[in-house]
Amino acid sequence: MRDLTLTNAQIVLPNEVINGSIHIKNGIITDVDQGGSTPAAAIDCERDFVIPGLVELHTDNLERHIQPRPKVGWPHAAAILAHDGELASVGITTVFDAMRVGSIPDQSAEYGKYARQLATELWELRDAGALRISHFLHLRAEVCSETLVEEMREFGVHDRVGIVSLMDHTPGQRQFRDLSKLKAYVQGKHNLSDPEFDVHVSRLKDLRNANGERHETEAVAAAQRYGAVLASHDDTTAAHVATSASHGIRLAEFPTTVEAAKSCREHGIAVMMGAPNLIRGGSHSGNVAAHELAELDLLDIVSSDYVPSALMSAAFLLADLWDDLPKAISTVTAAPAKAAGLTDRGQIRSGLRGDLVRISRVQGAPVVRGVWSQGQQIG
Repeated sequence: MRDLTLTNAQIVLPNEVINGSIHIKNGIITDVDQGGSTPAAAIDCERDFVIPGLVELHTDNLERHIQPRPKVGWPHAAAILAHDGELASVGITTVFDAMRVGSIPDQSAEYGKYARQLATELWELRDAGALRISHFLHLRAEVCSETLVEEMREFGVHDRVGIVSLMDHTPGQRQFRDLSKLKAYVQGKHNLSDPEFDVHVSRLKDLRNANGERHETEAVAAAQRYGAVLASHDDTTAAHVATSASHGIRLAEFPTTVEAAKSCREHGIAVMMGAPNLIRGGSHSGNVAAHELAELDLLDIVSSDYVPSALMSAAFLLADLWDDLPKAISTVTAAPAKAAGLTDRGQIRSGLRGDLVRISRVQGAPVVRGVWSQGQQIG
């Protein structure tokens, strides 16, 4: 690893923005200073912003690459490399790749098993030095399924499972309380007839009744076995949040109501919302808008969800909304790193990883000018 110095940069620190230089040696930040001498080989950032590399906790992007169209599979190695490169290009230097565990074998390919094989191929590419950014796993434990227990037992501590989220997509509650929203989504994606949709809903409800409690218990135990952070998903009521807190959950993904978000704050649970929700001005499922939680100071972390480039855009949107750039940048850097238990990244500070992004703003939009992972330029 060669040494790196970025100079003449507006450096976004946890509580302020300074103009100065960042020095990196052997992949680690060694010094952050205002003014002073810089090496001749230093990169002049021309007063662009330099922020920590973005930390993404929940993205469906890899799943989108392995299945670019319904019922269309794509070679996994090519999909992983494309996903990795796309994230690097938008300033994401750490990602928790979301993979669903818990299948319905006799349903459509949408519910087929894939996570173990995909994870194996991901780690093979990592071991070969083919990946640009830092990858961890986020196992989305679908309790409304048949095979959750068996699939979770296929993973171990060697798999870098950093997050396990309790997912319950049973129709009629949480994300899809409004069945008309679910119907529009499922029929639009899979071209189901009304009778086929009714069968789909009935089948999922039966699976939840048969397996839900057992699957939830197993997922909590598996997270402890992996040493992973446990997250909730789509909590809607204070009762949901109380149950999450009883499991030891400290990260809430996409609470669907203000009530749930407020309850998370009372229980010391960090609230994460999706960048697309923030940018679009609302949830596509008809749930609480991310900007409403931001205005109530109930938003801690932002995830790109299904649009990787949205993460950077959302951070600068929040900066304008709050009139506080350091606080906004923390929602995509320091806060997610802390929630995931990563102590070596997320801030620009001596001793941390040299994961950095150079940003300028053009007509208000953030433009990525350079990306470094452990001091090596990757974008």
